[in-house]
Amino acid sequence: MRAGAAGATVLTLIREIRMQAIRRILSHALYATALALPLAGGAQAADAQRWDLRDLYATPADWDSAYAALRQRTETLDALKTTLPTSSAAMAEAMAAISDAQRTLGRLYVYASLKADEDLREPRAQERKQQAAQLFGLFSEKTSWLTPAIQALGPERARAFVAAEPVLKARFDLAIEDALRNLPHTLSPEGEALLAATRVVLGQPGSVFEVLSDAELPRPTIKLADGRAVTLSTDAYEKHRQSAVRADRKKVFDGFFGALKKAEGTFGANMTTQVLGDVFTARSRRFKGTLEAALFADNMPPAVYRTLVEQAHAGLPTLHRYLRLRQKMLGIQGPLAYYDNYPPMVLPPKGLVFDVERSKAITLQALAPMGDEYLGLLKRGFAATWTDSHPRPGKASGAYMAGYAYDVHPYVLLNHSDDFQSLSTLAHEWGHAVHTMLSKANQPFDKADYSTFIAESASIANEMLLSDYMVEKAATREEKLYYLTQALESIRTTFFRQVMFAEFQLAIHEEVEQGRPLSGARLSDLYCGLAKRFYGEAEGVMKIDPAYCVEWAYIGHFYNGYYVWQYATSMVGAAEFSSAIRSQGAPARERFVNLLKAGGSDYAYPLYVKAGVDLATAAPYQALMARMNRLLDEFERLAATPRR
Repeated sequence: MRAGAAGATVLTLIREIRMQAIRRILSHALYATALALPLAGGAQAADAQRWDLRDLYATPADWDSAYAALRQRTETLDALKTTLPTSSAAMAEAMAAISDAQRTLGRLYVYASLKADEDLREPRAQERKQQAAQLFGLFSEKTSWLTPAIQALGPERARAFVAAEPVLKARFDLAIEDALRNLPHTLSPEGEALLAATRVVLGQPGSVFEVLSDAELPRPTIKLADGRAVTLSTDAYEKHRQSAVRADRKKVFDGFFGALKKAEGTFGANMTTQVLGDVFTARSRRFKGTLEAALFADNMPPAVYRTLVEQAHAGLPTLHRYLRLRQKMLGIQGPLAYYDNYPPMVLPPKGLVFDVERSKAITLQALAPMGDEYLGLLKRGFAATWTDSHPRPGKASGAYMAGYAYDVHPYVLLNHSDDFQSLSTLAHEWGHAVHTMLSKANQPFDKADYSTFIAESASIANEMLLSDYMVEKAATREEKLYYLTQALESIRTTFFRQVMFAEFQLAIHEEVEQGRPLSGARLSDLYCGLAKRFYGEAEGVMKIDPAYCVEWAYIGHFYNGYYVWQYATSMVGAAEFSSAIRSQGAPARERFVNLLKAGGSDYAYPLYVKAGVDLATAAPYQALMARMNRLLDEFERLAATPRR
């Protein structure tokens, strides 16, 4: 149970739900797979797997009974606030009662959520998920007093309680220290009540964005070179920007961003409201700025964020090298255009099929450097009924791992389509699953939750080991080139593009913090400057059309504070770990596995440092650039080799 500025008892569940949602978003946005919507029909694959939710609750009726019992128990949790301060034993009893209720809530929620995702058309399953969400809200309300109660004890008395009570020391010491760490940023009860009342209002820009983007923004229709008429919804834009016909790509960009440009002022006013809200909250809680406020919950030094941006700038020559290679492979004369980022450089060779069983076998072989303990857990999961593997009518889209039922194994949702992306996704999500198993086996419930920074490193490291394995074992030159281009594009999208987003978010928040006005036009100017720098306009690599600089208005991540930058940082950590595991063997593997076992027993930054990776220094970022340059070397060597 990790504590935060508020809602200390529910951070585990919040983080897992948010990560699940973000993974779905990234699965759609970064890869533009065909899994964007539930399927309306189609036959099940021969090797399709279904998860068995009876390990959570034997029947829906059992869930209903557990729900009713927990709801009744939750109603009584606020009574503990009168006993908690009386003694160390009373504090331990109160925190254990809250923790035990949260543990049951996690189990209830995961069952309801997974059951709902089996078939989005099933009304009772959707109702059960809503019940769980409502209970989550009630639980949050009935335990909102906990952090203030700990803070009211004062540092000296709270720490004396921890020293005197083994349960507090073993399970809740970090949560208590975190609550005390929040003291300088905690207001009076009246102030906290006022801030709580602003949350709904301050959350509206994200809702406005969704309505504008998904419902009210007029979508133009264009005619492609083959005569087809296409209405440029977000899904259609993400599909057709990959067209092999350059003129079609330009039409897609002109139409899609032309529509956004007409609403630039509206999107700008909405984004400005978002930033003003972030600044208001940060200042109300006495932070120096929004960056410090955003990183506070994870206790991440702001130096990590700034080092990420600085080192991305240092690595731009490597990105530009990749873009020049893209220019050559696409046969483009003169500088690239922004719409040339998306067509594949190399198409997947015909006959390349990765069904689920083959994907499992390849993943086990690729992850052999992780050692017997890791592979043993992976084999156990592969052999069990923990996965829902294939698309079917009504099933939720995307892919995720659900690990927040502490007393039960993790579950994995996939939408496997027998291609390389499906193989890579399987390796990624099972990286989360093994991480969860290692954390649960080595940490109590209250310290098993882990940071996104570490979670994504664990899974991206799997992807990198898989990528290297596939390149090494590729049967043909074309197959090898395909895997190399997939790895290179992953670095462009997950590292460079996300860092560009991160720098944009920092810039727009600093504009407001320094008293400068924002507008849609100003946001586009700031975004344009970054796009030109990252994509090398001054170096003649890519020409950025100012009409496309309204792209910021299409990116919903910007309404989630400083968040997705964690994926770029995680890729950096993954590059360092995967490289060390391959080159050093057992010592590096042990450091990495121990990091996974540590769960949430400390904050992400010190856990990384203990594992040998300091994200506030240049070294791990240089490791990622070394990886990208190595991939480019291999690609260029193969591309220069005549076909056989």
